[in-house]
Amino acid sequence: MQESSSSKLQLCLGTGAFALCFAVFGTMSAMMPMLSRQMHLTSVQKSAAVALPVLLGSLGRVPLGMLTDRFGGRVVFSVVMALSVIPAFLMGTVADYSHLLTYGFFIGIALASFSVGVGFVSGWFSAERQGFALGVYGAGNIGQSLAAFGSPFIAAAAGMRWGFWIFGVLLTIWLLIFVAMARNAPRRGAVKSFAAIIRPLSDGRSWILSLYYFLTFGGFVAMGVYLPIFLTEMFKLTPQNAGLRTAGFIVLATAMRPVGGTLADEVGGGTILKWVFPFVAVMAIFLACPMMVTFTIGALGMAAAIGLGNGAVFKLVPEYFPNSVGSVTGLVGAAGGLGGFFPPLLLGFVKQQTGSFTIGFVLLGVFALACFAVVARARFSNPPAIVQCA
Repeated sequence: MQESSSSKLQLCLGTGAFALCFAVFGTMSAMMPMLSRQMHLTSVQKSAAVALPVLLGSLGRVPLGMLTDRFGGRVVFSVVMALSVIPAFLMGTVADYSHLLTYGFFIGIALASFSVGVGFVSGWFSAERQGFALGVYGAGNIGQSLAAFGSPFIAAAAGMRWGFWIFGVLLTIWLLIFVAMARNAPRRGAVKSFAAIIRPLSDGRSWILSLYYFLTFGGFVAMGVYLPIFLTEMFKLTPQNAGLRTAGFIVLATAMRPVGGTLADEVGGGTILKWVFPFVAVMAIFLACPMMVTFTIGALGMAAAIGLGNGAVFKLVPEYFPNSVGSVTGLVGAAGGLGGFFPPLLLGFVKQQTGSFTIGFVLLGVFALACFAVVARARFSNPPAIVQCA
């Protein structure tokens, strides 16, 4: 398939939609230090509030991916953006913890948009360029950085509600642009039945890719939503300073994602992951040391590694499931989202029970080594046939 100006336009539209959806989702964690002080929340309450949106954002990826395979990304992405705008504006009116949990849960639909965009974008690019294209699309993660940096400053200047509303307004504008200009890629083959759409989910390869993404994207989400809490509680930074540092983490991880996809085009996604997982384990040790220097090294190293890993995993999805990208992306993306759901809850519990986050970081390192053991046993070939384990 020849790349054209049309394919590049659709990549731009999809990436922008994902970035602003991710920004809407990111306002929850960015504003949590302020909301926590206002509502006098405990560690577990804060953890539950930032984890709930991730739950919907994770589980919602599976049906949204299937719907994308069935109806195309244009209509599904438009609906998801419209639904994301509603809780973004409701969050500006939150006054108590029950509303915080309710509105926060539904803001997770913005995170679920990821699987829609992968199905929407991948059809416009040839197999040799999908690592690059999906890496660029995945760079829409930068939206969380915009929220982490922008929301606290906007809230301080214009009032807390505008920390949420500004990204709701921007997403509404992009929705109108998307509806006017987005087009689905030409279909290759007839519209598939529901049975054909879900059949790839029984393939063991999709579940192993899910394991990889549970760590790489889950680590990104968990660190992205919890870094403001780490930095304000562990090092007593202001919400604005913590937001700026969180934005730096997200920018680095996001910048490395297309690098990971491009490298995977050249050397294979499995090769990239064999380096990523042990490096993540080492960085977890740095995070476990409660000093600003070691924590900063660990956070930035982690950002670079999981960014590369994100790009590598989603190079593999369209290679192994070219006709079911949306469905498999939904499964893999759900696993990644759940990887961002459980750690905040675990970290909140660990902090409340032990007074520090150290044990949580140690468990992260152990899980990274377990993922390395899986990828090291997998045989990779060209054309690829991952997950035929020795």
